Amino acid sequence: MVAISVAQLAEHLNAELRGDGTSLINGIAPLTAAKSSQLAFLANPKYRSQLADSAAGAVLVVAANAHLCRGSALVVANPYLAFARATGLFVVRPAPTGEIDPRAMIDASAKLEQGVTVGPNAVIEAGAYIGAGTVIGANTVVGANTVVGQQCQLAANVTLYYGVTLGDRVTVHSGAVIGADGFGFAPNGIGGWEKIHQLGGVKIGSDVEIGANTTIDRGALADTLIGSQVILDNHVQIGHNAVVGDGTAMAAYSGLAGSAVVGKNCILAGDVGVVGHISVADGVQITAKSLVTKSITEPGSYSAGTPLQTSTQWRKSAVRFAQLDNMARQLKALKEK
Repeated sequence: MVAISVAQLAEHLNAELRGDGTSLINGIAPLTAAKSSQLAFLANPKYRSQLADSAAGAVLVVAANAHLCRGSALVVANPYLAFARATGLFVVRPAPTGEIDPRAMIDASAKLEQGVTVGPNAVIEAGAYIGAGTVIGANTVVGANTVVGQQCQLAANVTLYYGVTLGDRVTVHSGAVIGADGFGFAPNGIGGWEKIHQLGGVKIGSDVEIGANTTIDRGALADTLIGSQVILDNHVQIGHNAVVGDGTAMAAYSGLAGSAVVGKNCILAGDVGVVGHISVADGVQITAKSLVTKSITEPGSYSAGTPLQTSTQWRKSAVRFAQLDNMARQLKALKEK
């Protein structure tokens, strides 16, 4: 178990310490459940009343709420961001060993840099390159001529097909498949389909996190492209030749059809679908279960419906939907007069 003093926490998080800095913190918990040996945080003002009763040894707060803390206050501009950074101090994941399990199968032409960890039954195929400090989990497959950068974390049962490129510090969770064939078929004129062989690859930037059971298809001709600092939740589907810009986040069950382009710093909430061959501008937020059927050229929040509307327009329309029956009755009464 990790234990760190409140003063050390303050230094690590660049926080102003108000209170005792000598007590030790060994974990993080919600305000209502935290013990004197734990850190808590207040990011949402509606939970402000919980501060007075919280037994947390230290709390991340903005300056205006510091006087309400029973324990020590760690004053920061953004408590939620500080909380995110603090979680890294209490990770209990086993440390990489830098060793190669004897049960792994590694082609003689593959190159592994210093400090690479390879788990049991992992397969690294011909011409693959693994950067320094990367972890390859049990049963994971790294295909031929695939490049994995430094300090990456590939969990157990990940599949990287051939010709895939990952930047540095990429995390890929179990069950993810990167580089499978895109959904490309041509009608053969007799009721069947002719496969369009997918000749491109997948290129992923650095500092990316890819959730469990997410799939990213290889390009048909050019590569499918995922930028840096992209976060993809579990069960996300990226079609062939799609592009995801830097800093974009996609929640579970979201999907991009082939050749869709999503810009930088976008947020796609759960179960958002984007049809193929359209583009979404930088800085767009799309609400849950929306289907994007046309290009979006301006930043802002957009919601599902026919047609696709800004979220403000959609809320107004939703109110009017509920009024339609009453309006119809009024219109009928006016016509009868």
